[in-house]
Amino acid sequence: MPREAPYLQVAESLRVRILAGEWEVGARLPSGARLAEEYGVGRNVTQRAMDRLIVEGVLEGRAGSGTYVRKPRERVRMVRSRHREHRGGSPFRADMNERGMTGTWESHSQARVPAPDSIAERLAINPGDPCVTTRYEFLADGQPVQLATSWEPMAITDRTPIVLPEMGPLAATGVVERMRSIGVEIETAVEVPRPARATQTQANLLGISLGDLLLSIERTYYDADGRPVETADIVVPDVRWEVAYEFGLDRP
Repeated sequence: MPREAPYLQVAESLRVRILAGEWEVGARLPSGARLAEEYGVGRNVTQRAMDRLIVEGVLEGRAGSGTYVRKPRERVRMVRSRHREHRGGSPFRADMNERGMTGTWESHSQARVPAPDSIAERLAINPGDPCVTTRYEFLADGQPVQLATSWEPMAITDRTPIVLPEMGPLAATGVVERMRSIGVEIETAVEVPRPARATQTQANLLGISLGDLLLSIERTYYDADGRPVETADIVVPDVRWEVAYEFGLDRP
């Protein structure tokens, strides 16, 4: 068996020492140089070890001050399920209601936006084809929960009452219900989760720090014929929310 990378060994040792109470919450850790001397490794090894613990939420770095033991995160679980779209109304609002929170959001839509290459590929349309793009800021009890940017081909929704997602008779009802109203039955949702770091804009909107860990989810809805009808990039701050996926199992 290959040996674990040195920085991972140092990170695990520091984690054990913190859990044992050698450094309490709010305490400053020794400098990287001092830890490097103690562990007999290079300065870059201890820096990588501390960076890892910062990502995990065990430590926090303070500019010009040092590295400190962070207060344990209070994270809320967000369950993404195949059943979330069949409850009627907004899936996000229903998710928050199940946790005793009030879910709201702010949005801004723009029509006839040319599809960038990456979005066109996800929607199986030509680059430059007109889309409606909507930017969302989702809140729970007034606090930011997630951001999303949605793209819908205007070839599907143009000249219908649902062309703008947050206006008209089906505003705030969710993509599945809106599309059903114009005869488009969504049957499949595909989500691709990836780790990411918060940009300054994302950090400002989510109330977190630049570079904080995010979960970025690329979601695409497909109709009964396998045609992509909407795609979105969803961003969830890892410091506050733990995302879990629920899968139903078919019985034999």
